Amino acid sequence: MKVKIGMVSFAHMHAYSYARAIGKISEVDLAGIYDDNPYRGTQAARMFGTTYFEDYEDLLDQRLDGVIICSENALHREHVRIASEHKVHILCEKPIATSLEDAQFMIEVCQKNKVKLQTAFPMRYSPPVRFLKEYLDRGSLGKVVAASCTNHGTVPPGWFQKKELSGGGAIMDHTVHVVDLLRWMLKTEVKKVYAHASTLIQPLEVEDCALLSLTLGNGVIASLDCSWSRPKNFPFWGDVTMRIYGTKGVIDMDAFKQGIASYNDERIKSIWHYWGQDPDLEMIKDFISCIKENRPVSITGEDGRKALAVALSAYRSLEKGDTVYVDYG
Repeated sequence: MKVKIGMVSFAHMHAYSYARAIGKISEVDLAGIYDDNPYRGTQAARMFGTTYFEDYEDLLDQRLDGVIICSENALHREHVRIASEHKVHILCEKPIATSLEDAQFMIEVCQKNKVKLQTAFPMRYSPPVRFLKEYLDRGSLGKVVAASCTNHGTVPPGWFQKKELSGGGAIMDHTVHVVDLLRWMLKTEVKKVYAHASTLIQPLEVEDCALLSLTLGNGVIASLDCSWSRPKNFPFWGDVTMRIYGTKGVIDMDAFKQGIASYNDERIKSIWHYWGQDPDLEMIKDFISCIKENRPVSITGEDGRKALAVALSAYRSLEKGDTVYVDYG
């Protein structure tokens, strides 16, 4: 019997990648799509050969095994609550929420209803990232003392630029990915954060450029450039890079290096062709496996909440103009 998965909103562009991934897994059926934007939802349903539901509850009544929530950040709480009350397992796009209170509520309501809640951090499934973690676990770099990281991207459209829906700009959007990797790889929490941020690329109500300095609980110092600084015609959408400094050497990791940039005079732009393993597909496979095997998820709601706490603390640092201790609530 196939695992039945529903998609909740295509507001976030990652939804398209996740839906394509579902189509590549033979034992999974994309049972339907709910979206509060009828045009977007109808187009997505047509694209992926499934049914569009105008009502969220109608989708959940299809005896689903799980849902993938890709709505606006501020709507995650309500969409998770409703799914959990229908006893449907949940993969929720990052950031998990826009406040620690909402994130905690989501965790607790899923526990109460005995459903799984996984945070969508696909970079944990990237082969270069996994190699780096194994390298560090072996102690091959010695004692880690510092890290220099980036997660760049282009300025995303629409609701990403509206603070009431997104919770913030580049810091909210991109900090959580790398913070999750640092926590996972180094087995410690971020203790302090100092943030610089501004709106430099486009006239937005949220920041598009930011640089964070992080102090981890084990004494490691890390920097993170999480800016939306890629121009529209850049060959690819973004990056995740890490340079880790240890007492036995330095190692560089580029999660999206497996690609070819081509240049075409007819299209008057460069195009990026990625040929590496698809982290989104591996994440969806793992989520499906957790449902089928009834085992705990690999990346929990608590992982999402702790990464969010660092992003929110970065905003507090901006307000104070000083280093702040991360508030984990």
